[in-house]
Amino acid sequence: MFEGLDAQRLVALFFVALALFNFPLLALWDHEATLWGLPLFPTALFLVWAALIAALAWVMERGHDADGAARH
Repeated sequence: MFEGLDAQRLVALFFVALALFNFPLLALWDHEATLWGLPLFPTALFLVWAALIAALAWVMERGHDADGAARH
């Protein structure tokens, strides 16, 4: 089902998400600050989560056939 470059992109996206939602990087956002009047930590979590969903949608919707040729 997933072979080639799309599979590699999905695995890379998984590891990016794993790194972004792990302790050392999450600690960077845990401050008593606000962004647009919202607490920084939950706002940053939501924005990172939304960006990962957008990246996943982009990878999945690129539209490649089984042989790797792009569909139009």
